[in-house]
Amino acid sequence: MPVHFEGEVRINKINMGPYDNNGYIVICPETNEGIIIDTPAEPEKLLNEIGDVKIGHILITHNHQDHLLGFDEITSGVGVPVGIGTNDASALPRPPELNLNDGDVIKFGNREMQVLATPGHTDGAVCLLVGKHLFSGDTLFPGGPGKTRSSEALQQIIGSITSKLLTLPDDTAVYPGHGSDTTIGDARREYQAFASRQHPSELSGDVTWST
Repeated sequence: MPVHFEGEVRINKINMGPYDNNGYIVICPETNEGIIIDTPAEPEKLLNEIGDVKIGHILITHNHQDHLLGFDEITSGVGVPVGIGTNDASALPRPPELNLNDGDVIKFGNREMQVLATPGHTDGAVCLLVGKHLFSGDTLFPGGPGKTRSSEALQQIIGSITSKLLTLPDDTAVYPGHGSDTTIGDARREYQAFASRQHPSELSGDVTWST
């Protein structure tokens, strides 16, 4: 298995599909129970990495199609409850078993994964936190927030990031829905530089903290 981190949890990070998506398997090392995060294209890559892990849930960070291109294959191959943010649930290929709301806790083995509602990229976007490991979907990337469709959505995602994510410890690792990892400490420093500057009121889209 491509073990990305091993400690209080074991994290397998699988690069999937044509959009540089990350799928994750997060595992309690004491019980070998785990959670799948997101279902991108090339589902066989993720399915092949499950091995003997006892998957209890599949959690979707948000409802954009690049995170769902392997949904049917992964959900039928594993056959466990699926969860997604309440305001994103209508876009799933089928109704979820769990509507994820802020503060919800999903248990796996001796570990707990907390749901943080972080709207902005989509209305129902969530991040998932276990210990000092944050799975940020498309809410937070190295160097900036996820893409936004309007200036109002940009302000919403910035509000989500500052109120829910930048309040976490600096050494919290951030595992986004695409590309490389970052940390909350790096994100906080980058955001503070962004916030110190003036920006056009209509700013949105692919914004970086260096804008």
